[in-house]
Amino acid sequence: SVITEAPYPIFSYKEAMLQFGSDKPDLRNPLRIIDVTDFFQRCTFKPFHGQTVRAINVHAKLSKGQHEKLLKFAQSIGMGGLGYLEVKEELKYKGPIDKFIPDDMKMELAEMAGLQEGDTIFFIAAPEKAACIYAGQIRNELGSRLDLLEKDAYRFCYINDFPMYEIDEETGKLGFTHNPFSMPQGGLEALNEKDPLDILAYQYDIVCNGVELSSGAVRNHDMEIMEKAFDIAGYDKETLKDKFGALYNAFQFGAPPHAGMAPGVDRMIMLLRNEENIREIIAFPMSGTAQDLMCGAPNEITEQQLREVHIKRLIRDYKIKKRQETDQRRSASCLFIYQKNFTCYNNIKQTSKEDTNMKIKNATIKDFDTAYEYIKKLWDYNTYDYET
Repeated sequence: SVITEAPYPIFSYKEAMLQFGSDKPDLRNPLRIIDVTDFFQRCTFKPFHGQTVRAINVHAKLSKGQHEKLLKFAQSIGMGGLGYLEVKEELKYKGPIDKFIPDDMKMELAEMAGLQEGDTIFFIAAPEKAACIYAGQIRNELGSRLDLLEKDAYRFCYINDFPMYEIDEETGKLGFTHNPFSMPQGGLEALNEKDPLDILAYQYDIVCNGVELSSGAVRNHDMEIMEKAFDIAGYDKETLKDKFGALYNAFQFGAPPHAGMAPGVDRMIMLLRNEENIREIIAFPMSGTAQDLMCGAPNEITEQQLREVHIKRLIRDYKIKKRQETDQRRSASCLFIYQKNFTCYNNIKQTSKEDTNMKIKNATIKDFDTAYEYIKKLWDYNTYDYET
């Protein structure tokens, strides 16, 4: 086997996401991603304007069928399309984007991407975060489809300088990117003065063939820095004590600067065995839905078993309480609707024949009668002991 010689190459998180579209790069794949955003802002291809544009150059000419399959793959991962150019003799281009690149800029692209005759260069355009991920997936797919991955090799690298914080896409709030207990680079001064999204953490991973083998960090051992770091992420001091009491209380007695790394031995064995799935090297693996088929777990448990280990079923009690509150709110709503409709009902009955069409009046009274019956039934329902 071919193994990377020490010292292993080191990439920052930012560099890894740019060059490989992943913080777990497979260095057996020779393809690299380059940024051509500024270049295309000066071209006339409007779909690329205002987007982050990444490019991947392949030293190969692809068939029409290969282009179609790649386009289908790109669309399956959420991309709108996959632009490309083929490099012909005298570095002339052929492809759907060629006419949008001014002639006096074509040599600039060739120099940026290291283009040669016979190459095919692909373009990925999207908002920055999505562009990184899409480009990484296209890189992996090209490496696999074109059989570019180095055989019988173990290629190692370190990834460091991970961002301390990121914006949660679902909530839109600021949160920790990885390990919340790692030391921020710059300490308390950085937390007080810098934009949280610009703060880096003392975190590091070791990666082999696209698999994260170990992950580590310098521990945030200073209580003042820890409290401030969690405060930025939306955790006040009381929440920090409540949720992470063991570590918080331990650090009250003082702790020296320390760092560590957690090796994934099972992942190492998976690589040595040339397996694609980690479950293949675990004696009694759980299924894809986290079921232990040997033990039949998870399974139902009896009240007697819970009592033996002094566990109270709080979830069931909580559900019953919530159900009772719901019934009370529903009864109050029904009473309000009943009273309002009763007033309308009496008003209609008292309306003279001259003021109201009799047919409409009778139909409205019938509707109210039906509504009354429905409300009475809702009122009589009792779901306190109902089991879902």
